[in-house]
Amino acid sequence: MAADAPVAHEPDALRDLAIDVAREAGHLLRGYAVGRAGGVDLHIGAKSSRTDPVSEADRAAERLIAERLAVARPHDGLLGEEDQAARQGSSGLTWVVDPLDGTVNFLYGLPMWSVSIAVVDAAGSLAGAVYDPSHDEVFHAARGLGAGMNDRPIRCTDVDELGQTLVATGFSYDADVRADQGSFAAELLAVVRDLRRGGSAALDLCWVGAGRLDAYIEYGLQPWDWAAGRLIVAEAGGVVSEHQATFGGRSHTGVCAAGRAAHDRLVAWLEARP
Repeated sequence: MAADAPVAHEPDALRDLAIDVAREAGHLLRGYAVGRAGGVDLHIGAKSSRTDPVSEADRAAERLIAERLAVARPHDGLLGEEDQAARQGSSGLTWVVDPLDGTVNFLYGLPMWSVSIAVVDAAGSLAGAVYDPSHDEVFHAARGLGAGMNDRPIRCTDVDELGQTLVATGFSYDADVRADQGSFAAELLAVVRDLRRGGSAALDLCWVGAGRLDAYIEYGLQPWDWAAGRLIVAEAGGVVSEHQATFGGRSHTGVCAAGRAAHDRLVAWLEARP
């Protein structure tokens, strides 16, 4: 096929490809998890700080995803967290990939980590999937076609009272930023039902879409953290918006995701903070 040949952009086909590749990468990672439990060296290094790890499992999963997408969609671009196979495309589509979201959980043997794959166009996320290998759950969505988990549709909750809203959040790897985020979390904890900190932004968003959480707020995310999850929330009837706040002396962009009523109340609270 010529480089400028037309490329099909059907959201449902792109979603199904994301599901298949995410599952394959998840199965690969489960093998690494078994090896890690048995004492296999995963060659763990650090990225942004000493508490931000990367392992051979992350790198292997991204290689697999990049190879599968290059074969299936050779004219699309690719943006991955580990940046091993980034490429420009000519189709107008870019795949945004987090091969292992929740690396710390993975390395500690905690069962909350995931593979997140989304494809975006000029209007935003077009299709995506997030696979949770620990529970064999794949969350998925395609623009205008709704969201699901495995073979059933999902929907955000309709809670409309701030004090009844169960909120997930997360924290930076930077100690100064994390300290300020801790103070923010204490403020938030005083006005909502409770807080949860799972350790995988992609799964937090999916759980909002599936009604297991009412809302999710976190600052300092990267595109691969939420490219698939934000679409899943939106297609499950929720709202995702971006906000700015200062932590550690720097401005950070944050994400607020929830059903519409809970989202609006959380945003009003965020905007009223000094």
